[in-house]
Amino acid sequence: MNGIAEPGLTLDKGPQALLDAVGQDPTGPLTVGIAGPGGHGKTALLAELARIHQRAGITVRTAAPEPGEPVDPDALLLVDDAHLLDDARVGVLLRLVATRRHRLVVAHRPWPRSAALSELVDSLRRDGQAVLLTPFTREQTAAYLAATPELDRPGDLVDFVHAQTAGVPRDVERLVRGLAGAEIPAGTVVTPPRSAVGEFAPDLDVQPAEVRLLLLAVAAGGLLPVSMLGTLLGREPAAVDDLIAATRAAGLLGADGRLAPIVRRAVTTLSPATDRTAVWRRLTELQLARGGAVLPLVRSLLAVGALGDCPASTLAAAAGEALADEPAFAAELFAAATAAGRPASAEQALAAALAGNLDDALRLADRLLATAAPPDRAEAAVVAATALAHRGHVGRSVELYRWSGTASAAAFAIVGRLAMGDLGVTAEPPAADPTDEPPTLHASAARLMANGVRESVSGPPTAALSALVQAAALLEPDGRAALLPDSPAALAALTAVHCGELEIAERVLHRALSAGVGGPLMARRHRLLQAWILMVRGETHAATERLATVTLDGRQLESRDLLFAAAIRMGIARRNSDLGALKRGWGQALEAVVRHPVDLFTLLPLGELAIAGARLGDLARLEPYLREGRALLGRLGNPPLWGVPLHWSGLHAAILTGEPALADGHVAALLASAEHSRYAAVVAAAAESWVEVLRGVVDPARVEAAARGLHDTGLCWDGARLAGQAAIRTADRRAMTTLLECARALQGRPPGGHGGSTSTTAESTARATGPTQQGLSDREYEVAELVLAGLTYREIGDRLFISAKTVEHHVARMRNRLNCANRAELLALLRTIVADRASDTAGQPWPQRATR
Repeated sequence: MNGIAEPGLTLDKGPQALLDAVGQDPTGPLTVGIAGPGGHGKTALLAELARIHQRAGITVRTAAPEPGEPVDPDALLLVDDAHLLDDARVGVLLRLVATRRHRLVVAHRPWPRSAALSELVDSLRRDGQAVLLTPFTREQTAAYLAATPELDRPGDLVDFVHAQTAGVPRDVERLVRGLAGAEIPAGTVVTPPRSAVGEFAPDLDVQPAEVRLLLLAVAAGGLLPVSMLGTLLGREPAAVDDLIAATRAAGLLGADGRLAPIVRRAVTTLSPATDRTAVWRRLTELQLARGGAVLPLVRSLLAVGALGDCPASTLAAAAGEALADEPAFAAELFAAATAAGRPASAEQALAAALAGNLDDALRLADRLLATAAPPDRAEAAVVAATALAHRGHVGRSVELYRWSGTASAAAFAIVGRLAMGDLGVTAEPPAADPTDEPPTLHASAARLMANGVRESVSGPPTAALSALVQAAALLEPDGRAALLPDSPAALAALTAVHCGELEIAERVLHRALSAGVGGPLMARRHRLLQAWILMVRGETHAATERLATVTLDGRQLESRDLLFAAAIRMGIARRNSDLGALKRGWGQALEAVVRHPVDLFTLLPLGELAIAGARLGDLARLEPYLREGRALLGRLGNPPLWGVPLHWSGLHAAILTGEPALADGHVAALLASAEHSRYAAVVAAAAESWVEVLRGVVDPARVEAAARGLHDTGLCWDGARLAGQAAIRTADRRAMTTLLECARALQGRPPGGHGGSTSTTAESTARATGPTQQGLSDREYEVAELVLAGLTYREIGDRLFISAKTVEHHVARMRNRLNCANRAELLALLRTIVADRASDTAGQPWPQRATR
């Protein structure tokens, strides 16, 4: 039996106290029983006791005496593996303990335990001392590694070694020996070396065949009931209990009934492949028959490449278990079941759709619609309808939802019809459930979602938002496997954004992502809306980071998500005054618009792209889609909740294209909707104030109130921009100071900037600009745009055919004229000044309106 190798013993308090006591008085009385499973250091502890006594000149005997054999009372008797002794020899040891004249240490495993050995153990505990050997703690593992000079960077390996071995000293020794001298790059996740795993071969070879089968069964994963193991091994429960006890006593099976990772690896790699696959395949059949979970067993078969031998029914059952948490893996298992002879099912299409693989989902669903039995055809119709909704084919999606006949599908059809501008659906009573579908969470959420969208078109925004938030909450407990054309959380967030309740939108999206509602298919939608909220608030860096998480899985975005992603990129570039990024992204944005038909839920990105198109002088290419959006709203009776943001975007597009009459039209529409909600009132007031500023009429108090109103409803960047634009268009130095202070505060900067620089900045800007003149020259605007785009002075010089030194001179002059304390302050002010300048209209006063 292997003990713990040098550099020395690593002991718990009990064994260490024993050695300390013996070291102080080697000749004193000694009656000790040492118990522990194999590999826990019994032999090593006995060897250390032998060394201490031998150094003290005491004779040490290591063999158990035969009956009648004399035993020297002055010698030390060390007996290892007492559980292997016959009753006669155990009887001799029992008599030696009873005489209390002999110095005796007996080590044994907890099993097998004969009646004679039990009596001996009780006698040792009663008349002497009992020492129980346990696995290493993490601290003991660390101490052992630190005392191994051959090991490179032992501190980096403590957690790995302890986790792999569960602290069993023998296994720690083997793994450390395998790792000693190996080159292990810092920060890498290592696996046990083959040499360490191979050292378990002798331990496994000496085990009875039943124990090896038991180990293979446990290695398959999961805790298995004794009755199931009995069926597998052909043994009665009592015999199975004995086998488990024997395996634990050998130090191969933990007290919790599980294998340490390194032992599991040894069992799976050192056992014959035929035995392994036969046991695991039989286990899956037994587990399936008793209605237990088969997924852990199937994972084990997959890990060793034996999945092809698994029955199709087992693969399908495992796929069903994986569907909610791992839909992509479930789709793979369903595909394997189909390859094994099981007919394709709607569940397979559902798994593909939940995983975001809409190509496979549509292909499977379409095939099932033509060939499957009626129940599968209805489910396949729902899968196809959902996939088509994500791809913008709302009309066909509604048709399939209505054909499938379930109450949930009928509710989703209502949402789709409203998205297309079908106002008639608001007058229809809720559809009856012809299938007597039970009122599940999913069905209830679908009904609430339909009611919420109805209210958003025909009722107050509070009622719409309440219904949608409630629908989102219903799906949170068990929504991972809910297949949705759009989630109630996403629609609640959209509604909240449309009425200026960004905090509600953030919270409902966060909960939906935490709960995994809609699986990976909807996760992208939720993250995109989170990025949208960050962009609207002007947190462009955070919005960029959130947007990057959407495509981490490498899958291409579906058309609806692609449209939102394109609008977010363009919105970020516009808010950063990054003209280069706007130009680079415009082509992709137009493609996204073309790919996804206009519907109610895509008006938000369409409006953002309209502003970008106006900034680039290419709005005409979006005009057909904008007309379609306005027509859709017209068919719905121009609901203010959905129309206000589109008019707000239209106002800014009109400002950029220099069309005062068109801007006045948007302002009038916003004022007409002002009584619908607090958000509509705030936006209407800001719109009216904005056009007045452009006409050279700057009322500082009114502008500041409008800007702060925008900020309070979440339009933080717009609020700061309104205040900044008013500041550079007034000749009143005090008003400029106030408005620039407001702009800085709304950008998240402290009032007053750096010390008293705000007042100086305002005065300097007032000298450079008035209500009818630009603060920067045309060349300075060009330089400012390229600086904001992140180009170096040399790159800007190459672009404008001037020297880098001249660029530096322009930047220094702008900083001096605007009296900015540092580069960050200059960039912030330049973003405000440059943002609205296009077609030479942003800084020019507009003609007064004929009527007010």
